[in-house]
Amino acid sequence: MSASFPCPCGSKIPYAQCCEPFHVQGKAPTAEMLMRSRYSAFALNLVDYLVDTTHPDGRTKSLKEEIRLTCKRLVWTGLEVLSVWQGGERDKVGKVVFRASYVQEGKEGIHEEHSRFKRYKGAWMYVDGEVK
Repeated sequence: MSASFPCPCGSKIPYAQCCEPFHVQGKAPTAEMLMRSRYSAFALNLVDYLVDTTHPDGRTKSLKEEIRLTCKRLVWTGLEVLSVWQGGERDKVGKVVFRASYVQEGKEGIHEEHSRFKRYKGAWMYVDGEVK
């Protein structure tokens, strides 16, 4: 993907000015931006970024392979942020509810999740999510 294309996260901002800086340098400033950058990472198959932005408590031995398989099996086609609770630059925890559309084996699907985020060593990290 060229950095001049719209960011996969749906912001309508070029990728180079939206999620790419987080993918390259890390540390999204808010829980919502981390969630958006993680969505873009799934869409772009950036497995290491997804592992690195998962809270250490959730980094199982199989996490990298699980993410790799998800990236391989699904084509992400859209993101809608439904709500955000806390997760700002001064907060320590945050929640983001989102709906992501995808195609798997030619069939369209929706993934809706209530995600929890927490700061770890100053950086936002994905803790877990409840899939609806």
